[in-house]
Parts: sequence; C-alpha cells; structure tokens
Amino acid sequence: MKNLPHWCTGPAEVLKHGFSLLADDTDTNRRLAMISIDNAVELTAKTFLSVPKRISSVDMTRKQRDEYCATFPALLDGLEMHAASKIIGLNLGEIEWFHRLRNELYHQGNGLTVEQSKVEAYAEIAEQLFNSLFETSVSFSSTPSTSKLGEFFALWIRIEKAIVGGNELRLGSLNELAREMLADDTGSHSDTWRKYRVIRELRNRVAHGELSADQALTDEVMTDAMIIADLLEAKRK
Repeated sequence: MKNLPHWCTGPAEVLKHGFSLLADDTDTNRRLAMISIDNAVELTAKTFLSVPKRISSVDMTRKQRDEYCATFPALLDGLEMHAASKIIGLNLGEIEWFHRLRNELYHQGNGLTVEQSKVEAYAEIAEQLFNSLFETSVSFSSTPSTSKLGEFFALWIRIEKAIVGGNELRLGSLNELAREMLADDTGSHSDTWRKYRVIRELRNRVAHGELSADQALTDEVMTDAMIIADLLEAKRK
C-alpha cells in the first residue's frame, strides 16, 4: 500500500485481504471474503468520519462521531450527512443490503454460501467507496472479473457526477436530468439516451449480483459507458 495517506492504510489492508481471497474461488473463500470486505467498508467509513477536520473537512462533535460509529446503519447516515458529494454514484442502500447478507453468513454459519457475483460486486463497491472518500485511485482487484467490474463502476460514478453537477437532486430526478442532457438537437430521445438506460440497468444488475461482470460487461458496453461519461463531462464544462 505504497503512497497511501497513513490514515487509510488500515482499511486498505483489510480490503486487499478480502480481494485476495477471491483469487481462489471456493465457498469458504467467498464467505471469508464477504466478511473481510464488509469489515473494510465499516473501517473505511469510521476512519473517514474520525480523521481530523483538516484532512476530511468533516465538522462534527465527538458525541456526533461516537453516535455515527456506534452501528453500521448510523455510519451510513454519517456518510450521507457529511460526505454527500463524495459518494455520488454509490448507493448506500446497496451497501446496507450487503452488510445484512454478511451478517447472515457470519451469524448463521455452517452450510451457507454466497454467489461469486455478489461478493465481487460488494468488493468493487467497497473499492469505489474507499477511493471516493480518501480521494485515491487504488485498484485492489485480484481477478479479470473484478478488474472489469471496478472499471465499470468507476465509469458509472463519472456518469452520475456529470449528471448531478451542482444540482440538488430530488428522488428520481437523476434520470430526468440525464434525459435532458442526452437529448438530440430536436429534444427527442437519442440513441445515446437509450444506451444510457441500458448501462444504468446493467449497473444495477451487476451491483446486486444478478449478473456477473463476465456476462454483462462486454467490450461494447464498456465503450458505450466511456463515451457517455466523456460526453456528459464535456456538457458540464
């Protein structure tokens, strides 16, 4: 973990360990990877909310910090309140769902397993959360599948940040803004808008572990996602 700020090396080591377990795909390794990745997410959030204000620009009392760090859902509340601009493109509801899945694996024990696609999705969501909060660009990927998934999630974050711009979004308005930005010269739905909808749907399905990266993220999809990210960013300049 060379060149990382000192305060985030702990979460990085835990996350790296979780990824390393995915290199040898077994039921046991998937369970252990899920637990390690979830621990890394929790440690990432706690570290971000606990570092000095001069580092994170997060201003809160010690009492508030202790309350946020008391439970996993409260940690997510803390990120939502104090790091909203950093977590654009990341769905905290998905993270909480994966945390509950991890709890089932940990507490119910023997015989339970978890699909590879779900572990890989959580691993890459954790990686993007780490990089977004600590403003780094580290890849922990240990397999071609997680590497492609990480690249795709990073592109989606670029897309969503470009759509949001400086706007305060109400529920459902992300897609409304995207449609406006991707309309053709006549204001009609463009081919680019249709591709955006496909990419959005694929993003949700791979994030939920319904599709594996190998199934969903073809070269065409990756190219379309990059083109749309570039186009939307250009419109924001």
